[in-house]
Amino acid sequence: MSNTIISVKNLVKNYGNFQAVKGVSFDVMEGEIFGLLGPNGAGKSTTLEIIETLREKTSGEVIVDGLNLDKQPNEIKKIIGVQLQTSGYYPGLNLLQLIELFCGLYNRDVDPMELLEMVNLKDKAKAKVKELSGGQKQRFSVATTLINQPRIIFLDEPTTGLDPQARRSLWELVKNIRARGTTVIITTHYMDEAEYLCDRVAIIDAGKIIAMDSPDKLVDNLVASGFERPKEMKMANLEDVFISLTGHSLREG
Repeated sequence: MSNTIISVKNLVKNYGNFQAVKGVSFDVMEGEIFGLLGPNGAGKSTTLEIIETLREKTSGEVIVDGLNLDKQPNEIKKIIGVQLQTSGYYPGLNLLQLIELFCGLYNRDVDPMELLEMVNLKDKAKAKVKELSGGQKQRFSVATTLINQPRIIFLDEPTTGLDPQARRSLWELVKNIRARGTTVIITTHYMDEAEYLCDRVAIIDAGKIIAMDSPDKLVDNLVASGFERPKEMKMANLEDVFISLTGHSLREG
């Protein structure tokens, strides 16, 4: 992973007198899962929306796969996939029809059933989005980011509100997408999710990046500083118990 696929330098976003993003700089390497972590209002979603060409920046430079955001935003749109909110789909169409619609919009020749099989929704091809469970909706949402065969996909808190089985199913999907050669940028409030998925994370707070490294390295640095947990952690947690008792297989409905 030596090639830089996203380069952000001194990114600033102001809303009037309020500075939401304060000179943020980071690189994302080709083929990695990169996490942006931070509390609500930290500036992580604003940062992503600027890279996705959905929001204008105040200043700074953004290069995506060699394309300059200021000069080639339409070219950037062609090589990225952005997760849609489920409310954005036509309610009268089933999953198969929605994928066919998106294929037409993107002018891409994709096998809809093959795509649904990849996200474990082949048996729901004739269902409408409103008939899906929370986890199924999220997996379909991820599927739509892949229709234009992007080099990079952006997932903004993709597992919020999902039960443990649905979360872990989505984690495996994200890993599979990366295994196909796609770079993944993800935001999440779940630290276990970031630890499991991300090769590197940037922690952003009050519009600034305050730490950036691999999850392991960040944890090691904290331990080396003399930090100790106030309570001894067990070898497993309640979520592990839940998964063990109910099974790893996906059971949503």
